[in-house]
Amino acid sequence: MSVEPLLTRAYDADPALVHERLRGRYGPVAPLDLLGVPVWFVLGYEEVLNVLQNKGGIWSKDVDRWRASAEGRIPADWPLLPVFQINNSAFSEGAAQRRLRAAWTQALAPFQDQSHPQAQLLERDIEQYADDLIGVLAEGGSTGFADLAAQYARPLPLMVANRMLGFTAARGEEVVMDIWRLVDAGPDSAAAFERLYAAMTELAATVRDRPGDDLASYMIAANPGFTLDELARELLMLPGLLDFTASLVCNVVVEVVANPDVRASLSVGAIDETVNRVALLNPPMANLTFRFPRADVKMGNYTIAAGDPVMLSVAAAHADPRFAGALDRQAIRSTRAHLAWGAGPHSCLGQRLAVQIATTAVRRLFARLSKVKLALPSDQLPWRPSPFMRALRSLPVQYELAESYVPAAGRGTGGDVPAARPAPADESGRTASRSGLWGFLRGLRRGR
Repeated sequence: MSVEPLLTRAYDADPALVHERLRGRYGPVAPLDLLGVPVWFVLGYEEVLNVLQNKGGIWSKDVDRWRASAEGRIPADWPLLPVFQINNSAFSEGAAQRRLRAAWTQALAPFQDQSHPQAQLLERDIEQYADDLIGVLAEGGSTGFADLAAQYARPLPLMVANRMLGFTAARGEEVVMDIWRLVDAGPDSAAAFERLYAAMTELAATVRDRPGDDLASYMIAANPGFTLDELARELLMLPGLLDFTASLVCNVVVEVVANPDVRASLSVGAIDETVNRVALLNPPMANLTFRFPRADVKMGNYTIAAGDPVMLSVAAAHADPRFAGALDRQAIRSTRAHLAWGAGPHSCLGQRLAVQIATTAVRRLFARLSKVKLALPSDQLPWRPSPFMRALRSLPVQYELAESYVPAAGRGTGGDVPAARPAPADESGRTASRSGLWGFLRGLRRGR
């Protein structure tokens, strides 16, 4: 059958309108073209949830089950091909996937379990990183303009990633930018994957020789049988999680600024509820990577053949009238039955970490900025043209620092701000230097 393209200017501008039109024309499943490759695009909440839960074991993420790929019908230069060649636990199943997820669970526990000293240190550092970034903004005085995506939401998770992986700031910045190129189907996505893989392989080799208190060392401790190749491919998942987190922070800021009721809710300590609300209404990971049915399966108005690629749309599922019709959009507390963190065997294991970063980022930002106003109309904000992410390229705002944050002698003159701490070094001697990142951020401020 003839199929229409998913990624159009209309989709970039407002995917919700595209979802509504597709749902009206096709029902809960639509046949679409994704950059030249036909896919089944699933828009229904129940259908997406059933595939994610995979209770009957019919759905596989193993790319080897992709019939068109096995038959050589996917162009070698298809821009999304590198994403499906990562070959880590995100695309594994069965015993192999359970083994890898067990290692992730054990390795993330020190950072996510608040009873663990490492998690307590990380919580303190996330708060300090947020304050340091706001301090760079404050160097320009008590009022000004900023790109909160480039100067706050992206650097904060990057600093967390550098701390957890033991990267220098400059190297971590390169890694995050290559993650963008990969998931946004950029023209150099293949080269980006090669650079990412090389960086993670180098990190894995270093940590294997000199283990420390970092994520890669914990992964090896959890699974001493990891090969360098296997560990490098797993480590690629952390920058992706933190890219998601940066996008979530931006989306939360937009929601808070655009909705006075949401802004008021922050003052009563409902920040976690605001983050959950945004994950529901504007999930950063809008669409998920493919699943493949092991046998022909009826879904919606179509029969999907074994080995056909199925792309699940979390954003469209959340707007499904069968699900969205029961939501109270005015309530401060929103449902946890959304799919922003996935469900079933591939649900996100780093959810607590991502939520902690996002809630800390929002809490510190709005405690220190008394006024934040979008510098562009909300419908003119620039979004990344990504098949997977619904993420802002930039978030230009006009801001005013809270009086309690800028001392009177310094208001309007770029006066005293909280001092940045020296870059920490772990026991192995690897230094999480921030000088390169700090120079970049100050350059952005001076360039306004």
